[in-house]
Amino acid sequence: MKINKAITILISLFMAAAITPTTVSAQESKSVKEVATAVEQLRQAMIGADGSVLDKLTSDSLSYGHSGGTMQNKQEFIKSFTSGASVFVTIDITGQHITVVGNTATVRHILSAKTNDAGKGPGTVKLGILLVWIKSKTGWQLLARQAVKVV
Repeated sequence: MKINKAITILISLFMAAAITPTTVSAQESKSVKEVATAVEQLRQAMIGADGSVLDKLTSDSLSYGHSGGTMQNKQEFIKSFTSGASVFVTIDITGQHITVVGNTATVRHILSAKTNDAGKGPGTVKLGILLVWIKSKTGWQLLARQAVKVV
């Protein structure tokens, strides 16, 4: 009797260990896909200067860092696009890597873009980007961004 009980416990523990990583991976995979979708929505909203989508995708506590050292809050970030101060004609993202830990995600990628900022005219940028996303009741929102120039 005791041996059967011990075998049952061991089998149960083995099964739990075998199933748990798969479940976690599936949950992480779903979150990674959700974050990737949010990044793509942000990319499109920046090109389209869509203030309502930018508002939805960004946290009220947004800290948006530019490669030149300028920092913006949410309102400043959205206004820079809707006013035409920041104009992205194209944005291409490469080398994207997403890591999700609980309700927080980090995204690293290279952003290459054609710009046409007010008062500056056409230009190009190539930036290394770090994004920090948090999961809220309404979905994933950008909490922080920092850019560095890539040579």
